[in-house]
Amino acid sequence: MSELNLFSGFNYAEAVLWSGMALFFGVRGFGKARDQRLLYFILAIGFLAFSISDLVEVRTGAWWRPWWLLLWKGVCVLVLARCLFVWYRISKRR
Repeated sequence: MSELNLFSGFNYAEAVLWSGMALFFGVRGFGKARDQRLLYFILAIGFLAFSISDLVEVRTGAWWRPWWLLLWKGVCVLVLARCLFVWYRISKRR
C-alpha cells in the first residue's frame, strides 16, 4: 500500500470514527437535562466538523496546509476541550 493510500485510509477511518462520535452524542442528547442536552449537541457538532476536516485533509495532503484547515482543526479541538471542561463542572455539581 502506498504512503498516500495509507494516509488517506487513516483519514477516512478517522472521519468514520468522529462521525460515529457525532451520532452518539447527537442521539444521547435527547432526553437529557437542558444543560447536558446543549453540551451533547455541541459535542455532536464539534465531532462532525472534525470529521469533515479529516475528509478535507485527504484532499490537501496535510492537516496544517492550507492555513485555514489548521485553524479549523484548532477550533474543533478547542470546542471539544471546552466541552470536556463544562462536562466536568456539570458532573461535579450533580
